[in-house]
Amino acid sequence: MIELSASRLPALLVKAAVAALLIHAGSMERAWPQSGAGMFSARPLTTTSGAEIYRRICQGCHMPDGKGAIGAGRYPALAGDRALSSAQFMAITLLKGRRNMPAFGGNGDAGLFFSLPTLSDEQIAAVINYVRTNFGNRYKGPITAAEVKALRGPR
Repeated sequence: MIELSASRLPALLVKAAVAALLIHAGSMERAWPQSGAGMFSARPLTTTSGAEIYRRICQGCHMPDGKGAIGAGRYPALAGDRALSSAQFMAITLLKGRRNMPAFGGNGDAGLFFSLPTLSDEQIAAVINYVRTNFGNRYKGPITAAEVKALRGPR
């Protein structure tokens, strides 16, 4: 018997929502056959293009226009989000996860029955810089891979 505590419920709900998305993963990969790698692909994501990383991983929740969505969950808009004025906030969110956003820094979750992609410092910097300068955002001061590495901490 699995013991369920109230503190684990949000994480379990996120895992269930992601599992439901897996049902559609095959059709998503067929829709983007040229992409080769993405959120649900077993192949590693090798691009360092912020736009490509956003398209392959982020837009599934935050939408192609960055305006977010509400449905099976709440996916915040990235367009016009003042929190994005801090590139460090974004980096920590991508590295460690936040609330219902999964971590892409390689922290892993033994409770998941699949693996999320681990993004490199260069990839995280690229997608942050892309989001901060697109979707109507005009935040200055790009983040570097070295800054992301410092925020990641020891591996």
